[in-house]
Amino acid sequence: MRQYMSVWRLPGAPVLLVVGVFARLGIGMVSLALLLLLQQTHGRYTQAALACSVYAIASAAASPIVGRLADRIGPAPVLVATGLAYPGCLVFLIFAGRQDLPLPIVLGAAVLAGVTFPPLTAAVRGTWNALTVDSPEVRGTALAAETSLFELVFVVGPMLVALCVALWQPAVALAAAAGITLVGTLVVARGQAMRSWRRPEGHAPARGLGPLRVPGFVALLVTAFGLGFAFGGTGVAVPAYATEYVTDDPQSAGGILLGVWGIGSAISGVWFGSRPRARVRLRWLLAGVAASLAILAAMPNALALGAALVIGGATIAPALTVQNSMVGAIVPRSMLNEAYTWLATVSIAASAAGVAVTGLVVDRPGGAVWAFLLAGASVAAGALVAPAPFTHTGDREPAAV
Repeated sequence: MRQYMSVWRLPGAPVLLVVGVFARLGIGMVSLALLLLLQQTHGRYTQAALACSVYAIASAAASPIVGRLADRIGPAPVLVATGLAYPGCLVFLIFAGRQDLPLPIVLGAAVLAGVTFPPLTAAVRGTWNALTVDSPEVRGTALAAETSLFELVFVVGPMLVALCVALWQPAVALAAAAGITLVGTLVVARGQAMRSWRRPEGHAPARGLGPLRVPGFVALLVTAFGLGFAFGGTGVAVPAYATEYVTDDPQSAGGILLGVWGIGSAISGVWFGSRPRARVRLRWLLAGVAASLAILAAMPNALALGAALVIGGATIAPALTVQNSMVGAIVPRSMLNEAYTWLATVSIAASAAGVAVTGLVVDRPGGAVWAFLLAGASVAAGALVAPAPFTHTGDREPAAV
C-alpha cells in the first residue's frame, strides 16, 4: 500500500479522493431515478429512456466547451458556476416529471439539467495529471485509485436510489442527488488541488479541433463509445430484467443489482493500481469487459445475474484505468481538461444512445437478453480499434511504444 500512501500525501489529494467521489454520486443516481420516476408516471420505459438520453446528450454536448474554458481560466471557477446552477435545473426536472407535464417540457428540463452538470470527472482527472507532473511513476497509481473509487459512484448511487424508492419515491432520490452535487462540487472547487491550478508555461490555448488532432486520441474515443453504449444499455437492461424476473419490489431490486455491479470493479481496480502495468493492452481488457456483459444473457434468475455482475465487474476498472492513463500520456497538458471532457462527452453520448436503443429493445418480450448481448457487442467493436500502449511524453508530442 506504499504506492497508495504516496498518492494520499500529494497536496489536496484527500479532497480529490474522498469528496471528489462523494460529489459525483449523482452520476450513479440521476439516470436511474429519472428513469424510474418517468416510467412510474407514464407506465412505459420508452419515454423515460428518451428523457434520460436527452439529459445525457445535453451534458455531452456542453462538456467540450466547458472543458476548453477550464483549460483557459482554471477548473475551480467553472465548477462553482455549474455547481450552483445544476441543482436548480434538476429540481425543475423533478417538478416537470412529477406533474406529468407535456413531454417537450420534460425534455427541455432535461436539457437544462444536462448542460449545467459540473465537469467534475474531467476536472479531477486533469488535476491528478497536474499533481503528478514531476512524479510520473505515481500517476498510474493515482488514476487507478481515482478509477476504483469512482466505481463506488455506481455501487452507492443506485443503492441510494433503491433506498429512496423503497422508503419514499424516485423524486426523493433526484432531490438527494441535487443536494449532494451542490455541496460536493463546491468543496472540491475550493480544495487545495483545484485552487493551485496554474496554466502550463509555453503552451497556447487549444484551438480548432484541439486534442482531436493528437494521434491515437480519436481511436481512444471509439473505445469510450463502445463502453459508454454498453454501460448505458446495461443500466436499462438490468432494471428491465428485474421487472421481468423479480415479483417483490422489482424497482428496488434493479437498483441493488446495478449497485453490486461496481463491487467487483472497485476491488479489481485497487489490486490493478498496485501492479506493474507496462505495455498492458487496452484491447484485451476491453475483450474481457465484452465477454462479461454478453454472459449476462445466459443468467436464469436475479441471484445468478447478481453474481455474474459482481464477477464480470472486475474487468471494468482495469480497462478504464488504462484508458484514462493513455489520455494523460498522449495529450499535452494544455489540453487535458478538454481531452477528458471529450472522453466524458463521447461516453455520455454513447450511454444515451445505449439507453435509447435498449429502451426500445426491453419493451419487447425477452428484450433484456438481447440487450445484454448488444452491450457486449458494442464493447467488442471498440476493442477492435483500440490504440497500442503509449509512453508518457509529458508536454511533448506523443510517441507510440
